[in-house]
Amino acid sequence: MKHFLNTQDWTRAELDATLAQAAEFKRRKLGDQLKGRSIALVFFNPSLRTRTSFELGAFHLGGHAVVLQPGKDAWPIEFDLGTVMDGESEEHIAEVARVLGRYVDLIGVRAFPKFVDWSKDREDMVLRAFARYSPVPVINMETITHPCQELAHALALQEHFGTTDLRGKKYVLTWTYHPKPLNTAVANSALTIATRLGMDVTLLCPTPEYALDERYLGWAKDNIAENGGSFAISHDIESAYAGADVVYAKSWGALPYFGNWAPEKPIRDRYRHFIVDEAKMALTNNGIFSHCLPLRRNVKATDGVMDSPNCIAIDEAENRLHVQKAVMAALI
Repeated sequence: MKHFLNTQDWTRAELDATLAQAAEFKRRKLGDQLKGRSIALVFFNPSLRTRTSFELGAFHLGGHAVVLQPGKDAWPIEFDLGTVMDGESEEHIAEVARVLGRYVDLIGVRAFPKFVDWSKDREDMVLRAFARYSPVPVINMETITHPCQELAHALALQEHFGTTDLRGKKYVLTWTYHPKPLNTAVANSALTIATRLGMDVTLLCPTPEYALDERYLGWAKDNIAENGGSFAISHDIESAYAGADVVYAKSWGALPYFGNWAPEKPIRDRYRHFIVDEAKMALTNNGIFSHCLPLRRNVKATDGVMDSPNCIAIDEAENRLHVQKAVMAALI
């Protein structure tokens, strides 16, 4: 049985086939790959694009989606083994996953970090527990990575450049300011897929404190060794943007301050100028811009950048529908 927890777990051939299937679903949206099948969508955190695209995707392929929100319309769940369950949790993941697996054919899980202790959050306990106990394939709908967003992003890039071969493209993953310290999931995933596709990747962030977890930096280096391209970390805006073909923006909190955000805030506040604006984009090679959404306009990127014909964020968002259908079809 195969899960979809991270793109790094899938071979390049499997990813290429999934993207090709997604492109086909974009041309012809209806199919019967999930006819008579069902998926449970378990949301521990809010969603707009993920919930809508998964529900519609299952419907388009003849399947049925059941949405569950533990602690709201489903019982709170315990994940630690050996816990004396005399608190809020009413049932254990060992029962939840196995019962759901008797009802449905797929399980999707969305569970953000707790933002208390990165050494614990980086273990991705909720997602891994579902995968451990589920008798059916599990799909990551965003935890500490966001593999569905990765595929939507990759498909949008392939569409824009008119090729599946993105080697030789300069790709900038830039940190941007946000009033809150956000999850690193999309940044982890963007770095993973960009290096997997063999592009020349620059991670642009204000200081070394904003570098991503060593796991994902390691994946990036492994991917470059296998697929070609290059990878570098930069703290210089002008040199990073110069000649870029792709600029991808995301906000995230500095991991050394994870769970202790007060000392990090004044550091973050000093780098509001990392906003993606017209002046920075003018340094690129007529580069395209994208973001996973939601995006705070004139905080992360200006109106001018978002409304430019070079912005493909809406195309990427649409592609969530198509790539998730391809993932569900592959797993079923």
